[in-house]
Amino acid sequence: MEQYNMHEAKTHLSALVDKAVDGKPFIIAKSGKPQVIVYSFQAFKEPKKRVGFLPDLEIPEDFDTMMSDEIAALFAGDAA
Repeated sequence: MEQYNMHEAKTHLSALVDKAVDGKPFIIAKSGKPQVIVYSFQAFKEPKKRVGFLPDLEIPEDFDTMMSDEIAALFAGDAA
């Protein structure tokens, strides 16, 4: 990632913003120390939700309670 000092960033702000919009974020530094990272606003859009990535998966009706007796026995120390 490219780094620009504060004075250079102020002088070339328009061109640097164009770079960020094109997907090339950059760092603005002050006295050689990084201060901020500039990203395009598009980089922060909500990710698309994945729907149907396991289309053949069937969840049993008793999913929330299945094996509850076995799990309770394990917690009670009655494991066989």
